[in-house]
Amino acid sequence: MIDVKIPIRKLYIILFAFPVFLLSNIAIAGEPSSIPEDDQCIVCHQELEIMPEGYKEYDVHLQKGLSCSGCHGGDHTSDDEEVAMSKENGFVGVPSREEIPQFCGRCHSDPEYMRNYHPGLPTDQVQQYYSSVHGMKLKKGDKKVAVCISCHPVHSILPATDPRSSVYALNVPQTCRHCHSNAVYMRDYKIPTNQYELYAKSVHGVALLDNKDISAPACNDCHGNHGATPPGLSSVTFVCGNCHINNMNFFRQTRMAKAFEELGFHGCEQCHGHHAIEKTSDKFVGTNSESFCVKCHDPGEIGYETAGAIKSNLTELDSIYNVGSSDLLEVQRKGMNDIDIGFLLNDAHQRLIEARTLVHTFDEDTVKSKTDEGVKLVQQAITISDKEIDKYYKRRYGFYIATFILIILAVAIFLKIRDIEKDQKKKKHSV
Repeated sequence: MIDVKIPIRKLYIILFAFPVFLLSNIAIAGEPSSIPEDDQCIVCHQELEIMPEGYKEYDVHLQKGLSCSGCHGGDHTSDDEEVAMSKENGFVGVPSREEIPQFCGRCHSDPEYMRNYHPGLPTDQVQQYYSSVHGMKLKKGDKKVAVCISCHPVHSILPATDPRSSVYALNVPQTCRHCHSNAVYMRDYKIPTNQYELYAKSVHGVALLDNKDISAPACNDCHGNHGATPPGLSSVTFVCGNCHINNMNFFRQTRMAKAFEELGFHGCEQCHGHHAIEKTSDKFVGTNSESFCVKCHDPGEIGYETAGAIKSNLTELDSIYNVGSSDLLEVQRKGMNDIDIGFLLNDAHQRLIEARTLVHTFDEDTVKSKTDEGVKLVQQAITISDKEIDKYYKRRYGFYIATFILIILAVAIFLKIRDIEKDQKKKKHSV
């Protein structure tokens, strides 16, 4: 017989884990099945192993108690195929692709019905869909365009808030990519198919796909959901303005806005692009080769000179802010008081952010007034930093002086004690 020794620590883990495992299984076993016991559609299809492709029990409709007959009609309580799938019982079977929007709309366009399941869900999806490029092309007989089931998998639909859902924020680009990145499938439409690749490298794509920031815009945030359509000339600025509201408001109040409209330029897109939007930087302002401004303005023009002046103002504040930040680090390393310095630099950084937003006014004086505020704040921070650093060295000098004095006193005491000991020895010898 083999003597197996179990370490006492592992034994405690096993004894603790077993009841937890047992209770969790009991809880799972006690959960009611999402499949109604009298749903003969599922019973029969499971027995014959002909369940629909992609069927999942977590489907939102099944979880809400809707049977197969809720969509396909028929009598789901009968195990007689002829009765269950008879037209007399309302059986409609599988709808054609052209019928799908109206098919789903039987419930999703009925406010009274939807109120029983999801009161907050819009009921105008079908109406929006037919106003979209997809819907309009479907009406014209194009069966390749997206319909409801192209984005919402038929038998495994989940709420948009569920991370597993095909329309969850992180998954939307992949869902749209399924068609729009397929060059062969999209060939007849004569539109680009590299949108996803461009988006994935953009500031929005990196935020969403790499950093998992679901507040970052995906395809549907700009193009819409059911009413998906490319933003037109009059709407693109408002689309961007949903998030970048200050930039939009500043731009709309300028002469440039009217000029853009007359020239047929898209407001934000003209400088920033659309799918391949780069992270903003001061290099995009001014008269350097990477500037957006020099694409339209030539040397000697007012716009060219204004761009250069705005860039100088931004550079001045950014440069002195970096100096102030370095001084702050030095103060912190020396263990001195950095509270006021930190507050001043935070305020200055806010002025820098505001000044960069004010670039969209295309007004040198407006930007300069904001950068001047920031420069003054940084100068105050630098003055306080210099004082704190000066205090630090004064304290060190004081410490050195005090240490030197103490050493002298110690040496003097040592010499005095030695002299006293010598005198005592002389007295002993003389006795």
